[in-house]
Amino acid sequence: MPHLDPARLRLPSGPRADLALAGIVLVLVGIAEGQRLGSDRDTTASVIASWLLAAAVCGALPLRRRYPPAVGWWTVLGTGLYYLLSTVDGPLVVIPVAVLHALSARGRVRASVALAAVMVLGVGAGVLAGTGDVNGTALFMLTGWLIAVIALGAMRHGRVAYAEEEARLRATRERLRIARELHDVIGHNMSMIHVQASSALHRMRKDPAVAEEALTAIKQGSKEGLRELRATLGVLRQVDEEAPTAPAPGLSGIDDLVTSAAGTGLDVRVERAGTPRPLPAAVDLAAYRIVQESLTNAVRHSGARHVVVRVHHGDRELTLAVLDDGRGGARTTGSGIAGMTERARALGGTLSAGPEDAGGFGVRARLPFADHHEPIGGAADDQDPAGG
Repeated sequence: MPHLDPARLRLPSGPRADLALAGIVLVLVGIAEGQRLGSDRDTTASVIASWLLAAAVCGALPLRRRYPPAVGWWTVLGTGLYYLLSTVDGPLVVIPVAVLHALSARGRVRASVALAAVMVLGVGAGVLAGTGDVNGTALFMLTGWLIAVIALGAMRHGRVAYAEEEARLRATRERLRIARELHDVIGHNMSMIHVQASSALHRMRKDPAVAEEALTAIKQGSKEGLRELRATLGVLRQVDEEAPTAPAPGLSGIDDLVTSAAGTGLDVRVERAGTPRPLPAAVDLAAYRIVQESLTNAVRHSGARHVVVRVHHGDRELTLAVLDDGRGGARTTGSGIAGMTERARALGGTLSAGPEDAGGFGVRARLPFADHHEPIGGAADDQDPAGG
């Protein structure tokens, strides 16, 4: 006996749902109208006219996505005319009610309210005329149903709009994150390469040994830049590509930054305090990028000769300070400082950057983290594919 999986049983949706609903309503109207058939020629003509009108109303439902307001008005007016011609209470009113819900679900609440008001006024006129088909209770119930249908459609529209806005915000945050990573990686390495290339050109004839050393540093810096660039672009990889395996940069790689900066003539001293401990991947990466960007700014803008990097490991936070002896007012603006600030704020921390009272420029950051956390070697979305 075949197994029936309820998860695979799905109601029709979209145009198929419209066709199904229109077909069911038309069949039910036909059955109700069939009871009126008899020997009376006038009654037979009235039944045929009612059938044709019901078919026209039901046939318009699948067109509601292309011509929403026009289909709405046609179904409301056509249904009203049907009830004037017919003497049976057929289910044709389901069609305009479905159109009202669809209109409000697409954000056309005003059109839905206008159509509902016409329906209520039409039924109310029938009550006042004393046709006997409807009464005040029926009018009250119809009004409540129409209000509920419009409200449900509006709620659906609001949920869809909220979900779309959330998706846009996530996409925007992801683009900003990628842009920040690219700025940090490319900006730092290109700055170091630029300084080393200038030194190599200047020393090419006077001191070939120094020029060769600078070119070697350029080679190594470009290789490291490509590795980090591949790691950053790894977040854009296709689903079927192999996942990266190398860990993201962290404070364990700060010596590489010092070595790279030393190749440009910058004297960097690292001072550590507190008890070193495994950091959450996001905090470890942010700390590395802040130190990297601070050294890049010192090389590019300040003319500094000496830099002190202070790292303090606290119980629930990591504090950083990168202080140089260069020109203090040269880096008060720019995307680099903005990117560092965004990194700190994303972790619930703070970052300040500006001229120091004693001269030079300083970057100070506080990166908090939970007291109990699972040490992670690297962020999954910022890794380098195997094989470089």
